[in-house]
Amino acid sequence: MGKAILDADEILQHATPLVQQNAHEIQPFRHMVRMPIALPEAVCRESVDNLNQVLADTMTLRDMYKKHHWQVTGHTFYQLHLLFDKHYAEQSKLVDDMAERIQLLGGVSVAMAHDVAEATLIPRPPKGREEVPVQISRLLHAHEIVLKEARTMARVAAERDDQGTNDLLVSQVIRTNELQVWFIAEHVVDTPAVRAE
Repeated sequence: MGKAILDADEILQHATPLVQQNAHEIQPFRHMVRMPIALPEAVCRESVDNLNQVLADTMTLRDMYKKHHWQVTGHTFYQLHLLFDKHYAEQSKLVDDMAERIQLLGGVSVAMAHDVAEATLIPRPPKGREEVPVQISRLLHAHEIVLKEARTMARVAAERDDQGTNDLLVSQVIRTNELQVWFIAEHVVDTPAVRAE
């Protein structure tokens, strides 16, 4: 019995990536899928809407940290360059955790930059470079927006018995943002750098 001869073109056809595929969305934005997580759909929907707002603002804050990481200047360049990048990474972790929570509640998380820009409550910074005190002031204002909405939405989640969303907002979003506020706010305290007054 002889060996079957394989056609190289047929083999390559099976190894070629299928590109430029298109199909309908499997779940439109703002539409819910019922998940068996022992929460009423109305509670899940409210938490998804609230989390998507915090997510959009957190993504904006995260990106402001990266912008300022690249554009920081002056005698505190090195430490702020590193600190801004550290805060960026921590905000990225929050983004991932919130997006996953939205998905497990049966929603669709906001994901693309243009959608985030439409949804965020944080004022857009200019494209150009700014002085360090202005960068930090912008970051502090953005943190305050996120903290106000996270506290409000954590209370709502607790009242609706959505303890998972409450825990995410309190133990991760609020605590991370409060700590970051402390670290950057200390950089705009007007104290002498070399000689005490």
